[in-house]
Amino acid sequence: MVNFFRKYHKWLGLFFTLVFILFAISGIVLNHRELVSSVDVNRNWLPENYRYNEWNNAAVAGTCHLEADSVLIYGNIGVWLTDKRGEVFAPFNVGFGDGVDNHKVSKVLKMNNGRLYAGTYFGLFQFHFDKQAWFPVEIPVKEKRISDVISRGDSLLVLTRSYLLVSEKNHEPFKKVQLPSYAGYDNKADLFKTLWIIHSGELLGLPGKLLVDAIGLIFIFLTLTGLIYWMVPFIRKHRKTHQAKKQDTLLRLRRFSLKWHNKIGWTTLVLLVITSVTGMFLRPPLLAAVFNVRVDKIPYSMLDTPNPWHDKLRRIVYDQEHNLYYVATLEGIFIADAALQNELQPISGQPPVSVMGVNVFELVDPHTLLVGSFEGLFLWDVFNGYQADYIKKAPVEKKAPGGPPLGEFLVTAYTNDFSRGELVFDFDKGVMNLSNSANRLAMPESIRTLSMSLWNVALEVHTARIYQPLVGSFYILIVPLTGLISLFILISGFVVWYVRFRKHGR
Repeated sequence: MVNFFRKYHKWLGLFFTLVFILFAISGIVLNHRELVSSVDVNRNWLPENYRYNEWNNAAVAGTCHLEADSVLIYGNIGVWLTDKRGEVFAPFNVGFGDGVDNHKVSKVLKMNNGRLYAGTYFGLFQFHFDKQAWFPVEIPVKEKRISDVISRGDSLLVLTRSYLLVSEKNHEPFKKVQLPSYAGYDNKADLFKTLWIIHSGELLGLPGKLLVDAIGLIFIFLTLTGLIYWMVPFIRKHRKTHQAKKQDTLLRLRRFSLKWHNKIGWTTLVLLVITSVTGMFLRPPLLAAVFNVRVDKIPYSMLDTPNPWHDKLRRIVYDQEHNLYYVATLEGIFIADAALQNELQPISGQPPVSVMGVNVFELVDPHTLLVGSFEGLFLWDVFNGYQADYIKKAPVEKKAPGGPPLGEFLVTAYTNDFSRGELVFDFDKGVMNLSNSANRLAMPESIRTLSMSLWNVALEVHTARIYQPLVGSFYILIVPLTGLISLFILISGFVVWYVRFRKHGR
């Protein structure tokens, strides 16, 4: 049995060397988004499916009608000024900072008083027309990622992923509002989110992240020392006898590698196993086993909060006629009273929404919403429960239970601000014109050649999507298989060390 463990510990470790190193490096990068936000990667260095083509790859999150013949188009591409025909484009990003990640915008809003705001991944910004630049706006929350920005009369409302921030008339300082709970809230956390914060180290805040960084470095160290231990005999075999000094150096390097490979491996085994196991369940197909499971909150962790909407808020609209809010969350779509004092009420007959959340959330008329996500784009009469597929102009087709978690159209944005007609942006297909399929919005070369942020490249590596061009749809199995193999390598390595080196003194 020991020989079996030793054999496959070696060969599996060697075969997955590069995969382990890439997983470790990408995980460290993902833990420090703000730190690497100014670093970009040329898309020409990446597989073809990561190139922009006709506004695909979530290039656009929305548009904002600025004035008579001016429209702002924004999203992962930053903010660009164009005309109503969408023919001339100019960058509109001065003040956001360097790097594509700092330019990513979730919402641009022009208020009735003329003020212009942008919600980004790193906070709220206001555009100063006299200086032709964006300037950061102070908001009273630690997590500054903005989900939505709306107005209610002269008041500015900013939705983060956990709180609603309200600035009353005359641009007063923001007041942080924790939205009321909803009927049936059990004060528990999603198992998926719990595993996420354990895997990333967020469970313990910055010290936890640094600990997980150290675990990533240990994975790299163990992989490289194992590789050195295996390679040295081959190198020595092909060296000439008069190179005895170099031979001795190689032997010392091999002994050093074995010594610390064993010592660091067994002392950090538990942490390495926890990291491997939690990572396996954060991607399909094992994700399905934990996604809808609720567990008690870990005491004193970031999840141990009285806020029932921690990291769950995505979109909000205000219905002036009925004096209420519609709030799109990861728990579904709810109605909130104007004073935000009573429990939020779930709405029956909701249209299909992707588990990744709502991307389009607009009030078409006083009781009809346009709701778009990676399930499609739907017109929803909230009061009567009627739903229609807005792209197909047909009633919503019911999906079979256990079907794919994505719809036919992966909708990232919708706009009616261009003279071309209604445009829908699809993650894969790019832009679609619902009014005239032949009158498409051309993507200028200056936007098409934009780089990709290092953080997003690391995310593609860590989720294994980067391997899709090589293995097709089988890429979805890389994360769980790598997790299982890393578990086998860790356990088999411990068994071999314990039996051969610890127990028998070899």
